[in-house]
Amino acid sequence: MHTAFFLLLGSSLVRFLLRHPGEPRTPWIIALLVCLALLYVSGPALGTRSTPHRLAWLFLVVATWGVLVVLAPSFAWCAVPLFYTGLRTLPARAALLLVAVLTAFVVTAQLQLAGHFDPNLLFAPPAWAAVASAVFLYMQRQAARQRDLIDDLIRTRRELAATERREGTLAERQRLSMEIHDTLAQGLSSQQMLLQAADRLWDTDPARARTHVRTAESITERGLAEARRFVHDLAPADLANGGGLAQALRALAERESDAGLTVRFHAEGAPVPLPDRVASALLRIAQGALANVREHADAATAALTLTLLGDQVVLDVADDGRGFTPPAAEEPATGVRGHGLPAIRARAGQLGGTLTIESAPGEGTVLSVSIPLESPS
Repeated sequence: MHTAFFLLLGSSLVRFLLRHPGEPRTPWIIALLVCLALLYVSGPALGTRSTPHRLAWLFLVVATWGVLVVLAPSFAWCAVPLFYTGLRTLPARAALLLVAVLTAFVVTAQLQLAGHFDPNLLFAPPAWAAVASAVFLYMQRQAARQRDLIDDLIRTRRELAATERREGTLAERQRLSMEIHDTLAQGLSSQQMLLQAADRLWDTDPARARTHVRTAESITERGLAEARRFVHDLAPADLANGGGLAQALRALAERESDAGLTVRFHAEGAPVPLPDRVASALLRIAQGALANVREHADAATAALTLTLLGDQVVLDVADDGRGFTPPAAEEPATGVRGHGLPAIRARAGQLGGTLTIESAPGEGTVLSVSIPLESPS
């Protein structure tokens, strides 16, 4: 529009000079033209909003152009860029009023140049002005609507990012609480039980008491390794050696076996590499289940069974302890000792797996966790 304005201004001056050479009003017209050009050039520095300075500038531009049209009707078509300047600066109704005034100047000037009545000159400029104004206002509304949509999209993305951060924080807190429960907390609980047993036997059976102390020392060493692993990458220490889940479960069974509890491990199915998340979760589940067996079941033997079925992996933890009545899946945990089974269920659920508990008072317990595996492509 700026380029069109100056092209129309130059062509109108050339037309006037060609049609009216040597006119006495020519210096006035050139002076007004220079003044109008300088005013128009200074407009962008005032912005596009309806500020008092911008409105005063628009009034001066239109007034200068009006005087120029009165002296030389050839400059009437410079009104076209002024239409859009007014539409961009003023509210819709005031802008349409300005367009009507400018159009009236154009019609009057064209009829004056023609020297006779021409219906085209009477109706064509208003029609063109109406179409141009309608198109501009429609595009302006569309642009405003698009800006609103972009603002809504940006706001929604920010809200979604904040929600994802909150959910990620909560999920990480839950995961860390389960990690601590299945490792450090259970290790400390086992140490407490062993040291209490050693204290009771210290005078009557020193050899057995020392065995309990050495076992507690071994558990302390494992807990220290787990704590260091938390600092690094929170991966189970048994899996850090790269031997796989089966080897880690076998080592867990050997470590948990003592004079009071014998733990056996058995693997079925063709060995396949498991995703790190699955292997880590199953090892933590086995640790938590054995801790529950040791603390609550009063069992003599327990068995870990890892079964690879191609499309899923199943971990069974069975014991011959006192058994219990399994809680419902949706029943909330209660009490200080109620975090074990909900944590196991949550770990399985995070990987799309399920937890099944078969038990009854006096009949032992079988805990089975099944986790689906992605089919190889």
